[in-house]
Amino acid sequence: MDIFNPAIFPVLAADGLTNGAVYALLALALVLVFAVTRVIFIPQGEFVVFGTLTLAALQLGQVPGTLWLLLVLLGLAALLEAAGQLRRRETGRAGLTLLGAVVLGGLVWAVTGWAAPLKLPLWAQVMLSLALVVPLGPLLYRVVYQPLQNAAVLVLLIASVALHLLLTGLALLFFGPEGSRTPAFIEGQAALGQVTLSRQSLLVILVSAGLMLGLRAFFGTMPGKALRATAVNRLGARLVGISPAAAGRLTFTLAAAIGALGGMLIGPSVAVTYDSGFLIGLKGFVGAIIGGLVSYPLAAAGAVLVGLIESFASFSLSAWKEVIVFTLILPVLLWRSLTTRHLPEDEE
Repeated sequence: MDIFNPAIFPVLAADGLTNGAVYALLALALVLVFAVTRVIFIPQGEFVVFGTLTLAALQLGQVPGTLWLLLVLLGLAALLEAAGQLRRRETGRAGLTLLGAVVLGGLVWAVTGWAAPLKLPLWAQVMLSLALVVPLGPLLYRVVYQPLQNAAVLVLLIASVALHLLLTGLALLFFGPEGSRTPAFIEGQAALGQVTLSRQSLLVILVSAGLMLGLRAFFGTMPGKALRATAVNRLGARLVGISPAAAGRLTFTLAAAIGALGGMLIGPSVAVTYDSGFLIGLKGFVGAIIGGLVSYPLAAAGAVLVGLIESFASFSLSAWKEVIVFTLILPVLLWRSLTTRHLPEDEE
């Protein structure tokens, strides 16, 4: 059957736009993280997985394993901070840091343990899932990447690969090998001309577009300008009082929020498993590469293109859809290698 058939083409295009909207969010997060911290953040897809599976666990009335990962990372981050404060002879602040981590961890543990069995309304479960997943971003930065902030890009890449493997294994341990779906935020269908879409698909596109506009507005605020300054010139940003560590934590917080929310948006239409994050994140990475890991509009457009190609390929060449999508990266890399002047890392 011809994919350009008037009855088929709009349906495939709408499905591609829905998936591409989520890939675009991940691509923007990858570009932001790389620009500010020089980290090629391979585990970005794991935030999608943890967001979806955490919500699925709460739907079953279970305490998600994400809670234990959050508590362990909180403890490690507190110990690292306290150790640094002790080296600076700030004994009082070190004690307050450890006490604050204990109090905060106990509060999160108590609230989650109380709320999970109650099977709260969907909006409350979404908020609780975000509260458990989003803090993983800055905590992972503090524990894994901040000690390596002056390392070479290759070292940061190796750390990202190791972190991806660790998070994938933990997801298998916490949630099991079975795939899970989450309930739709909005039920029902919506007719757009001759195309009938689920309202959930429309919500995905609208929320993704809203988040992109929100990111654009955020970059006009003082914290956003600080991130932009760090992305343009890390040394110059440090000289004017912008903390690279604070910029990194904020960047990873945004990346975690984008990934977790994206996972909840696609959860009703895709059965997410513990290892789904790699493929989902890789498709966002293809979009980010099209944008050269520097251009937000090109990265978003490239990710939407990935979604469209995936949709049409899955209809006519389903066995080759992944090959076709990932082959996109080859001509882009070749073109950029021929047109971009390489700068040594110490000159960036």
